[in-house]
Amino acid sequence: MTPTMRRARGFTLIELLVAISILAIVAVLGWRGLDGIIRSRAALTATMEQTRGLQLAFAQLQSDCANLAPQKLIGTRTILSAEDGRITLVRLVLTENEATRVEVVSYRVRDGMLTRRESAGTRDLAQLDAMWQAANSDIDPAASVALKSGVQRMAMRFWTTQGWVQAAGAMPAPAPAAANSAPSGLEVSMVLDGQEVPMTKSFLLGAL
Repeated sequence: MTPTMRRARGFTLIELLVAISILAIVAVLGWRGLDGIIRSRAALTATMEQTRGLQLAFAQLQSDCANLAPQKLIGTRTILSAEDGRITLVRLVLTENEATRVEVVSYRVRDGMLTRRESAGTRDLAQLDAMWQAANSDIDPAASVALKSGVQRMAMRFWTTQGWVQAAGAMPAPAPAAANSAPSGLEVSMVLDGQEVPMTKSFLLGAL
């Protein structure tokens, strides 16, 4: 066979089939790897969005707890009530060049949505009683603000001198002989859709 005939020789059918098979395997492996990366990225983005939304809700709740009204300002009235799915508290309103007022703030988890509602500020304790009753009866005319969707449940605990105790209503009042026995902290745990482990945040209760 002459050199010219050797150069003119092409691939055989078997060689082409082997090459095509190798390329097909590489393409399938590459597609699976890319698909896995895309799925992981989508799941990570969704988790980050859930976490960011919950952080904003926790930040708002932290601000409300830090500005809890002093007990001496409202007498023997309840300043904070917490139970599964709801929190109601009396918040101090400090506005520049205006008299100190209080307002009722309530958080609710209903149909998977965490909402926050605040009443108008007042200095009248009788009006405060009416606003507290309206908030706990869910007849408050104030518009609610949606904070986070996809919340399955919300549970709370109080930090007391005996440690953490489950919240099941009004925050325990301080004992007459111990002014510092009132709870000084609130722990809030929320379980989001698709997650088994709750996300938990603890807050200091200010103005006690």
